[in-house]
Amino acid sequence: MMDVSSVPITEIQRPRRSPPDGEGSVQVALDPGVGIGTAKVFAIYGKGGIGKSTTSSNLSVAFSKLGKRVLQIGCDPKHDSTFTLTKKLMPTVIDVLESVDFHAEELRVEDFVFEGYNGVMCVEAGGPPAGTGCGGYVVGQTVKLLKEHHLLEDTDVVIFDVLGDVVCGGFAAPLQHAHRALIVTANDFDSIFAMNRIVQAIAAKAKNYPVRLGGVIANRSAGTDQIDKFNERTGLKLMAHFQDLDEIRRSRLKKSTLFEMDSTPALELVRAEYMRLAQALWDGTDPCIAQALKDRDIFDLLGFD
Repeated sequence: MMDVSSVPITEIQRPRRSPPDGEGSVQVALDPGVGIGTAKVFAIYGKGGIGKSTTSSNLSVAFSKLGKRVLQIGCDPKHDSTFTLTKKLMPTVIDVLESVDFHAEELRVEDFVFEGYNGVMCVEAGGPPAGTGCGGYVVGQTVKLLKEHHLLEDTDVVIFDVLGDVVCGGFAAPLQHAHRALIVTANDFDSIFAMNRIVQAIAAKAKNYPVRLGGVIANRSAGTDQIDKFNERTGLKLMAHFQDLDEIRRSRLKKSTLFEMDSTPALELVRAEYMRLAQALWDGTDPCIAQALKDRDIFDLLGFD
C-alpha cells in the first residue's frame, strides 16, 4: 500500500485495481476508470439526524464564497441533502434514469444537476428501493454520469453527503472517491459510538484507496468534553465546532443556508467558523492516524466519572 499521508491531495493517483477492503469483507467495487478528476473531494459521515446535510450545504456555500466551483452530491434515499441550497426536493439520479428506462445517453445535464445558492451545483443520487439494491451502484452511476457530461472537469470541490452511520459496502462507496472523510458528531455517547464505527470503515477503505480521515466536526453541542476525550484516546482531531443554536434549526425550516439568514451576532460567528473550516480544508490538512476503540472501551471511556 502506498503511503499518501504526506502527499497533497491534488497529487494522489488512484490505484488501477482494488482488492476487497478488510478481512473477509465483500465490498462494492467501483470502476477504477471513473474517477472524480482533479477536484478536492470530501465525504461527510455521521450519526443519522446529526446535521450532516446542514453542515454539508453550509460548507459548500463557504467554499463557493472562497471563489471555488462546488458540487454537492447527496447520497440518501430521502434526497434532501441539497434542500436548503435549491429550496425544494430535487429528482434523484435513480429517478431520472428510471424515467428513460436506464438509457443514460438520453439524459441531459439539466435532468439531474441543479444550481443552488451562490452557484453551488447540486445532485441527489438517491438510493435503491428498500431491500432491493445497493447504494454503491447509485454512487457509481452518479459519478459516471457526471464524468460523461464533463461536469467534473470544471469543479474545484466535491462534497459527498452520505446517509447516516450506515457503513456497509454500498454507502461506504463515496470513500473510494474521497481524499478526506469528515465526521459530524454531537457531544453525546450515541453520536460518538456511531463515529467510532465510521472510523473503522474509513480505516478499511484506506487500505486500498487514498481516502484518509480529515477530522471531526462538533455539531449541536454546547461543549466538546466527551468528543475531546474520545479524540485524545483515538488520535482524532476537532476541526470545527457549531453550537446548538436556534438560528441553525430555523434555517432548515426556512429552506435557507445560514449565509442567507438575517444576521445576528451568534450567526456571524457560525458563518466565520464555516469560512475558516473551508479555507483550512482547501489549504490542505494532515490526515488523522486514528485507531477505533472496542465497543466495551467506549462504554468505559464516556459518561462515567
